[in-house]
Amino acid sequence: MVFIGCYSIKAGYSPMIISCSFGFAVFIVILTSRKYSGAHINPAVSIAFSITGQLENKLLVPYLIAQFTGGIIAAYLVGDFGATEFSVDTSFGIGIEVLITFVLMMSIYLTIFRTDNDLIVALIVGSVVACLAFIFGTYTGASMNPARTLGPNLISNSISVVPIYLISTIFGSCLAAYLVKIKISNNQ
Repeated sequence: MVFIGCYSIKAGYSPMIISCSFGFAVFIVILTSRKYSGAHINPAVSIAFSITGQLENKLLVPYLIAQFTGGIIAAYLVGDFGATEFSVDTSFGIGIEVLITFVLMMSIYLTIFRTDNDLIVALIVGSVVACLAFIFGTYTGASMNPARTLGPNLISNSISVVPIYLISTIFGSCLAAYLVKIKISNNQ
């Protein structure tokens, strides 16, 4: 995802194409790897899944290491392109990242609780990523993914905002996870 999305930024494509590139990358990863590994490319999603039981806790740390390593390697290959940064007030940017990561995580839950079809899951989640990236990308870079921020920002030497993105995206996904967990426990 980092390689394809950030490469589209490097190529100078329009915001629509860049957003679709990120969404397409998510689509491809889900379609090709969900049945093998759960298509975990987002630490915020993996953390949320560990809270609600879709990911075994013993797999969380290895997945996080792999995701952050992948984001860094992809960013290194692309170069100094795609760092996330706020073009709005920091508190507003944090709110956006919490909101869009929450929306992404809820779309994932709502989809996987209704179907196990990889194509449908890939299409919906990839589309949600593309839409959120297009709508909010100019304000925050529409990270929704700590590995998507860490890699490009590390390579671009723009690390001061990394903790803000890590906390806000993880908070957004965990908020969704706890709401889902409450809903599940109330239905039992």
